[in-house]
Amino acid sequence: QVQLVESGGGLVQAGGSLRLSCAASGSIFSIIRMGWYRQAPGKQRDLVATITGGITNYADSVKGRFTISRDSAKNTMYLQMNSLKPEDTAVYYCNANMRTIPTMKEYSYWGQGTQVTVSS
Repeated sequence: QVQLVESGGGLVQAGGSLRLSCAASGSIFSIIRMGWYRQAPGKQRDLVATITGGITNYADSVKGRFTISRDSAKNTMYLQMNSLKPEDTAVYYCNANMRTIPTMKEYSYWGQGTQVTVSS
């Protein structure tokens, strides 16, 4: 069993900051790639940022405001969100491509999501 658990969402005023965390646990052999996605009401789920090894990738809408990072020793990923805007309001989902024990096959896993609401 593998689990991704997000935390850190909440309500913040425009211009404020939040830090999301995603902790992976279970029969993990290796984590290949981790990322954050978000889904606003009535919209599709969109990529926010990914991290593979030390390489990061961001959606244009969050570049310069959000920072993705990872603590490999803790199997935990973070998303520091600064200068938040009302349009950042969404459910934020953690995603990870992992190889698990004993199959060693690579699968994509999702967390349950955490709500981020930015008021104007």
